[in-house]
Amino acid sequence: RMTSATSGGSSPSHPVEVAVAILEGPDGRVLLAQRPMGKVYAGYWEFPGGKVEPGEAVEQALAREIDEELGIQIQTHQTFPWITQVFTYPHATVRLHFYRIYGWQGEPRAVEHAGLSWQHPDAISVAPLLPANGPVLKGLMLPAQYAISAAQALGTERFLARLESRLAAGLRLIQLREKDLAADVREKLAAEVVRLAHRHAAKVLINGDVELARRTGADGVHLTSAQLSAATQAGTRPDITWVAASCHAADELRMAEKLGADFAVLGPVLATASHPGAPFLGWDDFHRLVQGATIPVYALGGLQPAMLDMARSHGAHGLAMLSASWHERALSA
Repeated sequence: RMTSATSGGSSPSHPVEVAVAILEGPDGRVLLAQRPMGKVYAGYWEFPGGKVEPGEAVEQALAREIDEELGIQIQTHQTFPWITQVFTYPHATVRLHFYRIYGWQGEPRAVEHAGLSWQHPDAISVAPLLPANGPVLKGLMLPAQYAISAAQALGTERFLARLESRLAAGLRLIQLREKDLAADVREKLAAEVVRLAHRHAAKVLINGDVELARRTGADGVHLTSAQLSAATQAGTRPDITWVAASCHAADELRMAEKLGADFAVLGPVLATASHPGAPFLGWDDFHRLVQGATIPVYALGGLQPAMLDMARSHGAHGLAMLSASWHERALSA
């Protein structure tokens, strides 16, 4: 993402602040815009947006720039903070404040760009893209719900039946946890979960065991906070497509970013039935911790599917849920 306003006056310690809009349609496609001739990176595709003016809030800059560039008015109640990326181009360092926008008035048109194109994040057909867009597009492939397995609580057969129902209804991201199962039972379960998930183009991450993930054909690994710390100290990201991490504080989020994790889970946000009386963050502290995060962060702990907009308004990518993912009310969600 670049703007004509980023041609000077920036440095890695004083980046140009830029508000960036990810307009998302109901079919999951996002809007890309092509930079016009005569500007830096002419012909490259980017997410629309622009420079935050002195004294201007990022949200104000976002609304102004999108009105100027696309001729539409974004709806604030359907506009959510997402991730922040700092990127150094040959001529400027920019801090990109990405917002996900699900509602606007008017029809986007190329007022200042050479063209517009609606694209699925996992099947981009326009080129070239600005260099900063790679991790952004990967993050946009992540769905709003991250379901954590509950085979021990429900019983394996009941859990697999509910998993099939959720997959048929659109569930696309699962973490297989089940730490207390015997190793052979866990491996058999993991293989079956992967088989079912892949039938529906869903992804599976295995909690804490990258070798098990590889053996069962899973899509990635979910690191515990202890594993995250060890991997960060070693400077070694697990060699697998998707890497997630459990975080409980700001320093762990920084570790996940440094490691190159694709996303993190932060919590507990609310009180949980599994840990009565245990401390929890609350939405305000969750928001404070995720502000400026460079990777998507799921909210975890005591959450229900109806809390998605609440989570997004506080900077969450979506909801990570255990029991609420498999409750009978969730089967049609």
